[in-house]
Amino acid sequence: MKLRDELPVDHHLATVYRYGAALCGLVLLAFAGLGFADALSAFDTAGNTIAGMTTNVALSVISTVVGLALLAGAVIGGNFASTLNMAVGGLFVLSGFFHLFVLARPANILDFGMTNVMFSFVMGLLIATFGMYGRVSSKLPHDNPYWRRRHHEQTAGDPAAAGLRRLGSAARALPEAEELGGAVRGDGTG
Repeated sequence: MKLRDELPVDHHLATVYRYGAALCGLVLLAFAGLGFADALSAFDTAGNTIAGMTTNVALSVISTVVGLALLAGAVIGGNFASTLNMAVGGLFVLSGFFHLFVLARPANILDFGMTNVMFSFVMGLLIATFGMYGRVSSKLPHDNPYWRRRHHEQTAGDPAAAGLRRLGSAARALPEAEELGGAVRGDGTG
């Protein structure tokens, strides 16, 4: 059993994941662009500020990479965008804790200040919230596909739920059928 087989697809929640990833990616790209425009050196820790936060070229590069990854997640959408948002949000929060620990120390090569740490916490929680929206709650509505996946026995009489189960089992059986087809013919080509 793989996690991707257990997650519902093509649900209206995918729009939340997409817009959340795109919004946060654009914010990060704007911050990175301002950092590049100031033409700082790569690991300069002189305290130059952009939009109230200290920055250098290394931080701008990281912001660009993460911003582009979030935009790619927004383009791909679906469960991928949700999972990416949760992972990136968690990394932002961890980064905030790490940089809180290294403030005013030589290990602070990205020149984080307290405003950067706060931005990292807020942005991390925002991105993670976009990713977890509609997936993680004790009060999900009964038409939510994540609730349906967790409560098979209660959706047994529901024709829509039965259709979802058939689609899920057919999707899981397809790779197995392709492997068996190649083994039966003996050519291994599938």
